[in-house]
Amino acid sequence: MDLVKETLEAEHRLRGWIRETPVEPSPFLGEEVGAEVHLKLENFQRTGSFKIRGAMNKLLTLTPEEQESGVVAASTGNHGVAVVDGASALGIPATIFVPEDASPTKVATIRSYGAEVREEGADPLVAELRARSYAEHTSRVYVSPYNDPVVVAGQGTVGLELGNQVESIDTVLVALGGGGLIAGIGGYLKSIEPEVEVVACSPKNSAVMHASLEAGRILELESQPTLSDGTAGGVEPGAITFELCRNLVDRHILVSENEIAAAMRLVIDRHHMLVEGAAGVPVAALLKEKSSFAGKSVAVVLCGANIAPEVLCRVLQD
Repeated sequence: MDLVKETLEAEHRLRGWIRETPVEPSPFLGEEVGAEVHLKLENFQRTGSFKIRGAMNKLLTLTPEEQESGVVAASTGNHGVAVVDGASALGIPATIFVPEDASPTKVATIRSYGAEVREEGADPLVAELRARSYAEHTSRVYVSPYNDPVVVAGQGTVGLELGNQVESIDTVLVALGGGGLIAGIGGYLKSIEPEVEVVACSPKNSAVMHASLEAGRILELESQPTLSDGTAGGVEPGAITFELCRNLVDRHILVSENEIAAAMRLVIDRHHMLVEGAAGVPVAALLKEKSSFAGKSVAVVLCGANIAPEVLCRVLQD
């Protein structure tokens, strides 16, 4: 796939459907790390996360017949909300598969759009595989959260915007789940600044793509509960993002749940804005290995703000 070309096409296609999110400097993190730190505020994106970029890009490429038949997706929350938001705007019927332990708040949001919700399996990967099977049997389009070049290109518009908003970027830190966001961002940024360092940040409790990349093949691993529910779960067999991440990611950092919670509290306290666990992951990674970023221009992607009230209360009370 020509990721740069498809990202440019996605940017044009998505105009009017998504927000160009701002970049905010972080003097506190900059002083703490000894670097110039820029926060890319995807937590201000429509639906509260970057996921609307890839989902909407996919929906806008469907034929009238495909739109009429409807779409199927699987999600722990953010991708599902993005799909039903876009589908609702375009008049497309949607069925969303969620794991049984998905955030009740996010599931309630999905239902509020009038979409059909099906709870399947304890792991997000199980929900993904069952959603794909259902889509095939009903001849409906499956909208993957990451395993689709059109979706990856949509997420790549985050990198396109960053390239226009920040004069020079030495390093970009991105939360790693299925790999769609970091592949899209890394693919575009490396096309304009080949030396940019792309750092994948994962929670220790659910680092399936991280472990798969280390092993050189996609692994089936159990995930432990994590504040970073947006990146949790397995990786679909044959995912295109596996090779993309192998080629584009320069470094990996794993962070603990305590480190994620502390990073979330820091952003809430210092920047007075809400972030979810997945957005706390790259901030935690920045602080964990801060000496390696000293003197650099660093971009940190705050990928979303969708957090259940009870989880937020727990984080703030720790």
